[in-house]
Amino acid sequence: MDECGVAPDVRSFNMLIGGFCRVGEVDEAMKFYKEMRRRGVTPDVVSFSCLIGLFARRGKMEHAVMYLREMREFGLIPDGVIYTMIIGGFCRAGSMLEALRVRDEMVGSGCLPDVVTYNTLLNGLCKERRLSDAEELLTEMGERGVPPDLCTFTTLIHGYCREGNVEKALQLFDTMLQQRLTPDIVTYNTLIDGMCRQGDLGKANELWDDMHSRKIFPNHITYSILIDSHCEKGQVDDAFGFLDEMVNKGIVPNVRTYNSIIKGYCRSGNVLKGQQFLQTMRHAKVLPDLITYNTLIHGYVKEEKMHEAFNLLNIMENEKVQPDNVTYNMIINGYCVNGNMQEAEWVYKKMGAKGIEPDRYTYMSMINGHVVAGNSKESFQLHDEMLQKGFAPDDKF
Repeated sequence: MDECGVAPDVRSFNMLIGGFCRVGEVDEAMKFYKEMRRRGVTPDVVSFSCLIGLFARRGKMEHAVMYLREMREFGLIPDGVIYTMIIGGFCRAGSMLEALRVRDEMVGSGCLPDVVTYNTLLNGLCKERRLSDAEELLTEMGERGVPPDLCTFTTLIHGYCREGNVEKALQLFDTMLQQRLTPDIVTYNTLIDGMCRQGDLGKANELWDDMHSRKIFPNHITYSILIDSHCEKGQVDDAFGFLDEMVNKGIVPNVRTYNSIIKGYCRSGNVLKGQQFLQTMRHAKVLPDLITYNTLIHGYVKEEKMHEAFNLLNIMENEKVQPDNVTYNMIINGYCVNGNMQEAEWVYKKMGAKGIEPDRYTYMSMINGHVVAGNSKESFQLHDEMLQKGFAPDDKF
């Protein structure tokens, strides 16, 4: 524009600043803001909205508030969008006191919160488990004539399900239906997960049927919730029914879904079938991860099949899946409980050679194993080493 003899105005700069803000290019956005100021072009509400939004999304609230202050110095009045962005930033940062303070400032300036502002605050309060405050905010919405929407109810339902108060969550669901709001898959997934966590698979299945009656169809999250919940109860056949239906509908299971099935086999005392299921995973081009192997190892250790558990450790390494403390601790403890201290020592040394530091659980397993085996010298050496590393011993030692 300069080459054509036309000086860029505020709209031109806003296009550049806004573009860089949208893609998260902080340095470029700031460069053009400074250039705008250098040329004597006065920023407007849009300019500040872009910058405040950028820093609020990134959690840099001191910068967002700084530009809000600078905006006022130019005689510009923040609108609801700007206030809501700042409130959202404080909510994501867990600073609800600041978020509510900005809400009060917003109201005091004559700018009334809309449903988006309220939903932002409700989400922040629910994340901090402040459900009584969230209920007060819902009441305030009604008093100010701001009707709650689907997001409002789903946020509160999630908050109550997270607290295990599924009765209140269902009451909110009924209220939502009475207000002629149509639930979506997120609402149903939230409720189904809440029921499953409470062990009420019957109610979860009722919601499943209700969802289908409204022509709302399950997604991979719905299936994963139900598969995991049935596996938790050892109902692997029911879980397989959901898995088959999921695949038949073209929804691709992920490693988490397969891990749930394996966990189900292990919980029902059929670890061998769980390990055989690895072939099904690989056939579906889903590679087992650390959780897959740790689940199987835990199952074998529980069944005192240490040879199989140790073989899985070798398979992990061959497949470039790095074992962690949990992996080694399970195998070491299994050997110690069975009095196989030579094998436990070997795995303990292997753990150190791989650069994985033993923790308190590792030391206590080894110490107790040596004590039972009558190896007082080894147990006292490990006890001293544990103390040197800052771990507190068991009171029984």
